[in-house]
Amino acid sequence: MKTEVVGRNIEITPAIRQYAESKFEKLTRHFDRIQEITLTVVKNNHHHKGEFEVELRIDVEKHEDFVSSEKHLDLYAAIDGVIDKGVRQLTQYKERLKQGNR
Repeated sequence: MKTEVVGRNIEITPAIRQYAESKFEKLTRHFDRIQEITLTVVKNNHHHKGEFEVELRIDVEKHEDFVSSEKHLDLYAAIDGVIDKGVRQLTQYKERLKQGNR
């Protein structure tokens, strides 16, 4: 599985990268067939206080990419929010696969 953390208008520090990758493990616990995870962090408003926009793109076998986004003033809270949305998408997809055509 390939993981990538991309920053736009912000430098991705090792602490941010490590935090994001530790959260990626939560996604892989819920669904096995993940091929690639891309987390894009964009800082809007280049001043001292700005809003962070985080987008999560999960590439899964035999399905279109799952995309979720979150905006927050705190970067770590935005990462937590987008990971929770991704987990919900993956669990719903997994349940649909289990149910089949019932």
